[in-house]
Amino acid sequence: MAYNLESLVQILDQILHPDHHHPLYVLDSDKKEQIENLLQRTRFLKHFTENSSSAVTNSVYGQQSLESRIRDAAHDAEDVLESRLVDQILSCSEGESFIFSPPDLGKIIEQLDLAKAEMMIIMDYTQKGDTSSAAVSSSRQDPNPKNIIVGVGEDLIQLKDRLIGQASKALQVIPIVGMGGIGKTTLARNLYDDPSVTSHFDTFAWATISQDYNKQKLRDVLLSLLEYDVWDVKPWDDMRRFFPDDNNGSRIIVTTRESSVADYTGSGSSHHQMDLLKDDDSWNLLRQKVFAPEETCSPELENVGKKIAKDCRGLPLAIHVIGGILSQAETNQDFWEQVSDNVSSTVADKDEHFSNILSLSYNHLPNHLKPCFLYMGAFPEDYEIRSSRLINLLVAEGLVRPISDKSLEEAAKMHLKALVDRNLIFVSQQGTNGNAKSYSIHDLLRDLCVRRACEEKFLFIHGGASHDLARSTSCLRRVCSHGPFSFDDAYISPEQSCLARSLLLFKDIKGITGLYLMLSKLRLLRVLDLLQTRLKEFRKEILQLVNLRYLAFNISRPLPSSISTLCNLQTLIAKYGGNFITLAMLKGAVICGIVDMPQLRHIKFKEGTYVRYHDERSRNRFVVLDNLQTLSPIAISEISDRVLEALPNLEKLGIFWDREVDDVRDLSRLHKLHTLKCMSSMLKKVNFSSNLIFPPSIKKLTLRCFQLLDDHMNEIGKLPNLETLKLRGCDFLSRKWEANDGEFCQLQFLLLEQLMGLINWAADDTNFPRLKHLVIRRCPDLEEIPLAIGDIPTLKVIEVDNISHSAVASAREIQEAQLDIGNDDLQVRILGY
Repeated sequence: MAYNLESLVQILDQILHPDHHHPLYVLDSDKKEQIENLLQRTRFLKHFTENSSSAVTNSVYGQQSLESRIRDAAHDAEDVLESRLVDQILSCSEGESFIFSPPDLGKIIEQLDLAKAEMMIIMDYTQKGDTSSAAVSSSRQDPNPKNIIVGVGEDLIQLKDRLIGQASKALQVIPIVGMGGIGKTTLARNLYDDPSVTSHFDTFAWATISQDYNKQKLRDVLLSLLEYDVWDVKPWDDMRRFFPDDNNGSRIIVTTRESSVADYTGSGSSHHQMDLLKDDDSWNLLRQKVFAPEETCSPELENVGKKIAKDCRGLPLAIHVIGGILSQAETNQDFWEQVSDNVSSTVADKDEHFSNILSLSYNHLPNHLKPCFLYMGAFPEDYEIRSSRLINLLVAEGLVRPISDKSLEEAAKMHLKALVDRNLIFVSQQGTNGNAKSYSIHDLLRDLCVRRACEEKFLFIHGGASHDLARSTSCLRRVCSHGPFSFDDAYISPEQSCLARSLLLFKDIKGITGLYLMLSKLRLLRVLDLLQTRLKEFRKEILQLVNLRYLAFNISRPLPSSISTLCNLQTLIAKYGGNFITLAMLKGAVICGIVDMPQLRHIKFKEGTYVRYHDERSRNRFVVLDNLQTLSPIAISEISDRVLEALPNLEKLGIFWDREVDDVRDLSRLHKLHTLKCMSSMLKKVNFSSNLIFPPSIKKLTLRCFQLLDDHMNEIGKLPNLETLKLRGCDFLSRKWEANDGEFCQLQFLLLEQLMGLINWAADDTNFPRLKHLVIRRCPDLEEIPLAIGDIPTLKVIEVDNISHSAVASAREIQEAQLDIGNDDLQVRILGY
């Protein structure tokens, strides 16, 4: 059941238990019993659907399944409750509380009672002997979370030879060709990460171009690779300029489903064709996905497993997905045979067969994970989704099932990890702490995701390959536009659009006037993402959206204090026009309304903008924001003891140095703070203040555009839990950095980027005993990387880019010294030469 009733439970619970610190309303006592009855029935059905087999919820009565009738009744309840709430909030004066009187909910309660009764009857007939639900509820972890490749040894040998073994110095383009899901990208990634390949080339880069290809997208990809600010020429022509046939041994690998590769290679090159796996390799891959190396597979399970693997017809993606199902279940022969029957029953044409196999992964998902998976369809093809953005969206949508002793954000992370363990989504970027930084989804699984999301009235997708499918749905609760969008499309009725809860625009909208007209109708919106549309001002149409939980926008002017009208807002993301220097130096984000927004969980400003208040009155009026976890950035001039006391649960903080500071800023009271970013202006770098007292909880610290002294680094080195340190655009006034014994005892990742004045760096393995990854970029003054760094036993990667020749020589010396003592695990990547 894609709609897991969690959203309705949260709405009813909030109505019954409003924030007692900042009460917006008081529930009409005459209506309390009806709300409690509805909540009781909703929780019962939620528990029942989460713990019953799909045969129950998919049973059909008349023309509509039980699942869809429960969903529609829940939608109706949300609509009437939130409509009444919005009406009453807008009719009250700012800051005035009111008595909330919900409409009569008798018909909705009656609908849910009928659904409950039918569910009980059906369950008596269908649940006996059904072990599928129990089998897949196991919490077994995927024993092989990394990409496993089987049966492609010969492919690796041949491609390695073409990359580094052939004598030819001419430019070569090497297309890897094969059907979707066969493992082209996995094979290319293994080649890309292979030390023997990376050490052969001076420069290497990775990029993804979607199937929905055009020259603009190619331009964007090349820009991201080359980090250019201006591009004036035709993309294909300029691509040849950056990959010239200059007898320098350049190689380009392209993965494509197309057998015709002339566009990539020209007439003189050949492609590498990938074939489907043989039966033995298929079983070997499935076995490795399901069982840990120390586990054994019984003969009974092996017989069933080989049949399952064979029915996957050699497609690695299908095997990975089925392996994800089996790895999450107990090793139960009955369940394996049930999966085998489902796989073999889909014998049809090839495309439909694989589609049906992948559908099994969705059908076997626990109920609370289904909406999280379907939500991936909201994003365009090949879109890399930032972890923080996805998590905040899932929370705002009400799709996250609470977990005891966990925040909703932590619960969302666990939901996404469960999807990764099942091979339904994958982590495309890992952060320095090992956590997921961004997620992606395979295009075949995205096709499944989009199809099911539209069928189940979960998403309305406008534009792109899913546009025609979107026309068939009659529900616009979540609208996602992958192309220029307008609600004037003939197949969208006003009645449908006025009930929309989400609007995510990945392209600019058709006309700014039409945008405001449209927003005036979308009065129940919970999520509004307009980062791709430049707004001139914060108009009243946005201020009327008092049901918003998530708001992201791009604007030219500062935020007004009236933003506090958005009393339910949880996440606020603002991007300002102009560049970092101008905004940071001249205005910042002048705002005071956030002091009256107690539901806020995350405040993020982009493009160097920072929080500043209008006047002393707003600063002194700062109330306790118990829910606030992220605030980035705020001017250091605004940080006072009173402000810090108001942020007891802050986890991520950004601070902008709008002036030099002499008095102490004591952050030690922020006991939950684990991520801190400090920055000043690139035009006028300030001396990093030694009067800043860090909390010992800090795990990740970023310093940007400061003047640093050796003493500053020694103080930072004493932080007991620091795991990640990034220094960007800083000037070392003392010209040196000499680490002391026992410093940086937990540091795992160190980035030194665009540092000026740092000439001498003295350190050894006693200073960074747990360092895993060292990155040095654009540090022209650094004469040498400390040779003793190579002796750190945990160090895996040293990456250098555009540094002095002597520093590059020291990096090579470190690598050679480690190879001499048998340490071939250390990778030294030298770029820019």
